[in-house]
Amino acid sequence: MSSLFSTTYSSQPHILHQKISHKTPNRPKNNKNIIRCCDDTLRLNHRPPDNNGFPEKNLVLNPAVLYKPPRPRRIILVRHGQSEGNVDETVYTRVADPKVGLTRKGVAEAEECGRKIREMIEKDGADEDWKVYFYVSPYRRGLETLRNLAKAFERSRIAGVREEPRLREQDFGNFQDKEQMKIEKAVRARYGRFFYRFPNGESAADVYDRITGFRETLRTDIDIGRFQPPGKQSPNMNLVLVSHGLTLRVFLMRWYKWTVEQFEGLHNMDNGGMIVMERGYGGRYSLLMHHNKEELKEFGLTDEMLIDQEWQTIAKPGELNYDCQITGPSYFTHFDDDDNRM
Repeated sequence: MSSLFSTTYSSQPHILHQKISHKTPNRPKNNKNIIRCCDDTLRLNHRPPDNNGFPEKNLVLNPAVLYKPPRPRRIILVRHGQSEGNVDETVYTRVADPKVGLTRKGVAEAEECGRKIREMIEKDGADEDWKVYFYVSPYRRGLETLRNLAKAFERSRIAGVREEPRLREQDFGNFQDKEQMKIEKAVRARYGRFFYRFPNGESAADVYDRITGFRETLRTDIDIGRFQPPGKQSPNMNLVLVSHGLTLRVFLMRWYKWTVEQFEGLHNMDNGGMIVMERGYGGRYSLLMHHNKEELKEFGLTDEMLIDQEWQTIAKPGELNYDCQITGPSYFTHFDDDDNRM
């Protein structure tokens, strides 16, 4: 088990109805005179498969060739290596946050993280067709982490990369005043980490909104198998999200539907650390497929969150956990024990 805070570690053809033509004397025979039922209208959108252009369009244009690609083996969340701002916060007073780079230690952390990811994949006994696909924050420290992390993989192992602005760091405002930031962070501690918005910046709730959009993009990419061409898609794909501490915690919160209170109980990963969401026995992603309970408790998961992660290991995509203790009963205080015995 690896530490959370360190890198040491066929469908049937669609049935079409016969079209019905209503002819009126002295009226030209054209398409306007053809009345089709709703199913027959789909014939207008039927297209032959096009694997040379954008094959994912076939899912919409040709329901008869609907194909469900395999879900990636893992979604690996990586926090960038140590940055200049992690060592000296005054850097933010003279360097724009998106331009803050890694230290030498941060470069080494990124390289080590890449080696650990590869070791994890190979140790899994995956077939020879495994690959990695990257989503990366456009901030300099994110891109530098990606480039150094990727040194562990030859060209044939890298399926692709996408720069994703929605994975950027929480905006703390433009060139920051060191003393003022101390005041703002003290106010945030009293106000609440999730809802407090920095002047000219963002709250964690704002990050949640943009991460919600990214999550939908990611789910669509998974559903259409964007990571590999048709015919070459493998269940041994590994997605790597290179981003920032708070952004990754918000991503987990959004994915697993954790509450604000549960989010505020989470701890940051170390620079160059990773959290692994691995495909369970039913197809959903669970943190317990790779990490143990002690590691996840150290990260901040409660007993109720761990119970849900156990369910995630065996559940199928689309299933709902009707016995989930994360939400529901925790909101109500007027029930007694007898009410639970039905």
